[in-house]
Amino acid sequence: MVLLQRPHILLLLIGTHQFLQCWIAFGSVNEEGQKQEEFSEELLLKPLPDHKLLAHFHFQSSGPPSTSNGCHHHLFPKAISQLVQKFRIKEMELSFTKGRWNYESWGGFDPLSSSNAKPPGVELWAVFDVPQHHIDASWKNLTHTLSGLFCASINFLESTATYSTPEWSFPPASGNVRYGTLPCEAVCTENLTPWLKLLPCRDKAGIALLLDRPSLYRGFYHSQQLHLTSTGSSSEGIDSGIILEQTLTVVLQPNSEMAIEVHASEKHIQPSWSLSSIFGKQVSGRCVLAKPSSVYLLLDRGLSAANGLTSENFWSNPSFELSANPDRIFLEESSSHSKSLSILYMFQVEKYCESEPFDIGLMWKVPVAWLCQQTPLHASRFLMGSGNERAAIAISLKSTQFTEGFMSANSKDGSCELRVDVFQVVPWYVKVYFHSLRVFVDQQPRAVSDIIEKIHVSPSKDKMSPGVMEVVLKLPCRVNTAALTIEFDKGFLRIDEYLPDANQGFDIPSAIISFPNFHASMVFLEDDSLNKSPLLSKFQEKCPVMSYTEVLLVPLTTPDFSMPYNVITITCTVFALYFGSLLNVLQRRVAEEERFLKAKAAKKTGRLPLLLSKLSAKLRGRRLEPLHSPPSSSSFINSKLVLKVILVAGLAVGWQYFFS
Repeated sequence: MVLLQRPHILLLLIGTHQFLQCWIAFGSVNEEGQKQEEFSEELLLKPLPDHKLLAHFHFQSSGPPSTSNGCHHHLFPKAISQLVQKFRIKEMELSFTKGRWNYESWGGFDPLSSSNAKPPGVELWAVFDVPQHHIDASWKNLTHTLSGLFCASINFLESTATYSTPEWSFPPASGNVRYGTLPCEAVCTENLTPWLKLLPCRDKAGIALLLDRPSLYRGFYHSQQLHLTSTGSSSEGIDSGIILEQTLTVVLQPNSEMAIEVHASEKHIQPSWSLSSIFGKQVSGRCVLAKPSSVYLLLDRGLSAANGLTSENFWSNPSFELSANPDRIFLEESSSHSKSLSILYMFQVEKYCESEPFDIGLMWKVPVAWLCQQTPLHASRFLMGSGNERAAIAISLKSTQFTEGFMSANSKDGSCELRVDVFQVVPWYVKVYFHSLRVFVDQQPRAVSDIIEKIHVSPSKDKMSPGVMEVVLKLPCRVNTAALTIEFDKGFLRIDEYLPDANQGFDIPSAIISFPNFHASMVFLEDDSLNKSPLLSKFQEKCPVMSYTEVLLVPLTTPDFSMPYNVITITCTVFALYFGSLLNVLQRRVAEEERFLKAKAAKKTGRLPLLLSKLSAKLRGRRLEPLHSPPSSSSFINSKLVLKVILVAGLAVGWQYFFS
């Protein structure tokens, strides 16, 4: 009865009880979330044959299901979690790339190049777990969100004329996938800073401390990626966790004055390098929130074969010297694609601190040369034809010397076939004639039905959708060269549809060449630490071998953009004269002008002219007449005013008649 008489005390008790329940639930959720949320940081260093160094940063964050911790996260970025839950994303990948991956020198048949070699500009693809009629709306909202999150022009991909729907040639192709690219997007530090903010320690501690902006952007190749996977299915009611992978791949040129002085007489000189000489910093310890924090040095199969590395002498080698002793060495298992094996040196960052920072260095003792393993066929693309009306796109495939032995070993009486998938997207203003598709094998024309096993074509619509071509080629294993050509017409754009640098040309996105029968993987001998390393676990997964072609630059017919400038200039000049004269006439007062002229004439009449006039009158014997003002009467002024008004009216009438 006392509580009923005092309702404020009752409300206070109820509120306190609910608060304690929420606090207890939140504490249990926190304990469970801390157990499930994980973060790892890893760095892979790989020498390249053309005297360059590949640095691959790999950061992985795993978020638990939303039922375990709700909207609260300790390590996982909240913005990514909200992104996945709002748009129901099953899988997504976003990449910002500057430069082009050199498949001939840097390889293309390893998991590192197959997964991290991206086309220039921005590439975005996403798989949604929504009904078909909601996919386009989810894609549009996703592009706007990512544009604001990463300070980029990704919102330009919202239009249906800029993205496509792959059917089966794109590796993650399904009915709910959308794919779009922006080849002309510039990549700078404004895109890297939001990317670093997703890391728990950002670039203040751990391996991310090496991400020095001037060192990264002066490299030959720079690609930052964000790949997220939502495990489970939200549509089936199964709560899912999120795995976020952030990778940064950079190809740098080490400064090696020491190596040039020592081996100046040698032909093949590999530069010596260290972390401090490349990035200008050292690793002073791991990020306190990262469990695995490791640095790896990978010697490619060709490099290990050139140095004579085997399972007996990989601990000590006379051809190079490491500045720090590795904590563990992994040897790759034997592969059917190559006789030589890769060697991986592992360095744990946990045992280093600020007083003793980590700085791995590689000093070459003797010159060495090797080749990276390449894709089965090297793909390139170029334009044919001249003029501003019609041209053709050609995709050339050439067999690589590194894989010729593998092809010959698998061919049985010439019945072996090599499958090649081609995925090509062209803008709507490139009018492709798909019936003009021609195929050449070993420089000889072949029937399309003999080489093309499967084809899917989606013609472009003006300002509505791009043109999409998906082709499956069946080539003989002993093929040397193959080529595809297709003709197109160059469309016309409105003046407001041209880019600011229209005279430079318009970009056609890179074509994707994939080899479904080949999978790149790097399997090391079994060890407990392999399961703890997300990077090494990803290397052991079989990823499809694929490569990107060049971005084509198509010159279109552009108008003379100086003509609008000239028209604007002359129009402004005429209007200035017209309104200036009109305002001058309307604002001028006749009476004030007459008084001004009389005052001016009176000032000119002084004593000397008066004396001279009197002397002249006496000599002539005439009377002195008073001086009058100059002949500027009101009638003269009125006539001048009328002439000006008539002139202005005539100009206005002529102007209207001319532009009508």
